[in-house]
Amino acid sequence: MGEEVGIVAMNNNHHENGSDDQSTVLDIYPLSSYYFGSKEAIPFKEETLADRTQRMKSNYAAHGLRTCVEAVIVVELFKHPHLLLLQVRNAIFKLPGGRLRPGESDTDGLKRKLSRKLSINENMVETEWEVGECLGMWWRPDFETLLYPYLPPNVKRPKECTKLFIVKLPMSRKFNVPKNLKLLAVPLCQIHENHKTYGQIISGVPQLVSKFSFNVIES
Repeated sequence: MGEEVGIVAMNNNHHENGSDDQSTVLDIYPLSSYYFGSKEAIPFKEETLADRTQRMKSNYAAHGLRTCVEAVIVVELFKHPHLLLLQVRNAIFKLPGGRLRPGESDTDGLKRKLSRKLSINENMVETEWEVGECLGMWWRPDFETLLYPYLPPNVKRPKECTKLFIVKLPMSRKFNVPKNLKLLAVPLCQIHENHKTYGQIISGVPQLVSKFSFNVIES
C-alpha cells in the first residue's frame, strides 16, 4: 500500500473555541490500525472521451439522471488527517465509490461499491460500512462540461449528480484492494485546492471536512 507524505504535524482534536458540539467531532484511527491485502483485478473500460460521452448519452436515454456516490474516509498518519484515495494506472485519483444502479438507494449503492473495491467478500455489504452524512453534491449540466458544486438554476435536466458521503471506519479492519488499483493515504494539506493533481471533487474535500474536529483514537 502506497503512502504519500510531506505533511505538517498538527493537533486537531478540539476546536480552538472550545465548542462541545459532538456532531462536529469525527473519530479517526491511525493508519497502522488497519491491514491491507489484494484481490483479483476488476475490469476497466478502455475508452476515449468521445466514447465516454456517447456512453453517458445512451445511459441517460435509458435511465435518466446518472447518480454517483463516493466515500470520504479519513485516517490519521503522522498526527495529521489523511484521505484514502484509489489510484488507477498510477495516474488518476478517485474517491472509493461509483455509479448507482437504477432504483438503488445512495447508502446501499455506496456500500456495494465499497465492498467491491475494498473488501475481500463483496457480499458482506450491510455490516462492513457505516455511511454517514452527505457532505456535498456536484452536478454535470450536460454531457461535455465539468461538474459544478451547485445546480445552475437554468439547468432543468442535469445529466449527472455526484454525492459525497462521510464513511466512518471501525477501530480495525482489513482492506482488500484489486490488483490493478492502489489505495493511498494522502494528507489533507496536500490535497487542498490541488486541482491539477486530484481534480475538482477531491481537491475540495478538505474544505468539506473542515466542519469536523478530528479526534484521533489510538489503537
